[in-house]
Amino acid sequence: MATRLKVLVADPISPRGIEELSRDKCLEVAVCMELREGEILKLVGDAHGIIVRSQTKITAEILNAAKRLRVVGRAGVGVDNVDVETATRRGVVVLNAPGANTVSTAEHTFSLLLGIARNISRADATLKSGVWERKRLEGVELYNKTLGVIGMGRIGSELSRRAIAFGMRVLAFDPYLSAARARGLQVELVEEINDLLSAADFITLHTPLTAETHHILNAERLKKTKSGVRIVNCARGGLIDEPALIEALQSGHVAGAALDVFETEPLPPDSPLRSVPNILLTPHLGASTAEAQESVGIEIAQSVRAALLEGTIRNAVNMPALDAKTLAIIGPHLRFGEKLGRFLSQLAPRRVDHLNINYSGKVNEVDTTAITRAVLKGFLQAAGGTEVNEVNAPAFAESLGLKITETRLSAPGDYSDMLEISATAEGTSVSVGGAFFGATPRIVSVNSRPVEARPSGVVLVLENTDRPGMVGRIGTLLGNRGVNIATMSLSRNQAGGTALTVLNLDSAPGEDLLDEIRASEDIRNAQIIEL
Repeated sequence: MATRLKVLVADPISPRGIEELSRDKCLEVAVCMELREGEILKLVGDAHGIIVRSQTKITAEILNAAKRLRVVGRAGVGVDNVDVETATRRGVVVLNAPGANTVSTAEHTFSLLLGIARNISRADATLKSGVWERKRLEGVELYNKTLGVIGMGRIGSELSRRAIAFGMRVLAFDPYLSAARARGLQVELVEEINDLLSAADFITLHTPLTAETHHILNAERLKKTKSGVRIVNCARGGLIDEPALIEALQSGHVAGAALDVFETEPLPPDSPLRSVPNILLTPHLGASTAEAQESVGIEIAQSVRAALLEGTIRNAVNMPALDAKTLAIIGPHLRFGEKLGRFLSQLAPRRVDHLNINYSGKVNEVDTTAITRAVLKGFLQAAGGTEVNEVNAPAFAESLGLKITETRLSAPGDYSDMLEISATAEGTSVSVGGAFFGATPRIVSVNSRPVEARPSGVVLVLENTDRPGMVGRIGTLLGNRGVNIATMSLSRNQAGGTALTVLNLDSAPGEDLLDEIRASEDIRNAQIIEL
């Protein structure tokens, strides 16, 4: 290689990570840390790769100044300090290292479980202050207690294994975990989070922070927990309503809590959390072990090296690498496939164990791997949030016990191209199909019934008895609440049977309006799909 590719390491990573980048001298490695944005701007003009941790921000200005940049590596999970949207627009792959901290975070969570069970931090503090008070610091055992795990991804699964080894019964709430995967982990799945809250002696959280999981433990849910429960959060700040937790701790309903993550970090000096006696606080130490730091440095170094020298993309958080010719052909299918996946995820029952993607027509002439991954990304984002992307979606699906299959038909019937996705859970199957009308994508089937709907905005899907006046009744209910219908598509299996109505709406109806619609004996099902 006449000119070596340059990698700028802007934040500290382990020496073995630097060695991995530098081996065989194929890459020119420049280690320049603790730089201000203006200083980085002077160095990135000829950089092909940049590696950062959480300190250095890779802004749009830096990305636009780095004319040769191909890859940004984030040594860690979160990419909040990288402008991913600008990177994607510039064609820069953004990589992270999501697997390196799994064991360290699981172990830290378990340490905090033991800490609050046996009042370790309070015992240490009182003894060092000259006080001997064994009686007031009496703890509880983990043995024969019930642990409630909210979120059964990598870390939740690792924690469960450790809890089972301690003789704990493990209840798991994860709407996206299959029953087969739960059996393999030896945990008991619960259908509703309230079932876990009322039964658990200890609760730990291991979910991404999304609109759905924000304050998943709020004041109302904390009241539903067993009296004397102990709670640990090493996942994301914002999963627990902190003022509500403080109130529950002060009242004694929650016997103890341990937090490693907070809604505001660093934790403000005047935070009320600091003055609550029965809470254990650590400053975001989940991944702070020597082994994890070394692993994350090696993992991101290997990923950046593979991307630059081999064109292999690992753990990308934006689009996988595609050449311009292929992207021009499948680009529209990628965006459409993701929307169809998102549509189906909201239509499907919980605990889907099988997802089939059927390709028919001309789309079979190209490699559909990227389309399948885009479909998976859309389908799984409700479960994994922004951590799910086109590259890690298959592994994420595997961790949930979700089987993925592809089928192909050369003759698509009424359309030159068609993509149909079906999801199955314990024998119940739902599906959505899409096709292009020229360059315009349309949803053309729902549960194998022909419809025509725009794959955008708010979609109301109704199953109702086929009888005169139904369309007018639905329209009146929506109109009375100021919800306008943009387009409507109707389908039925037979006269007087079951009809399917798909409505594109200008705005989302509230839950009270949906309840009113569902209250009709002629409405068998009503679901809002937000795209």
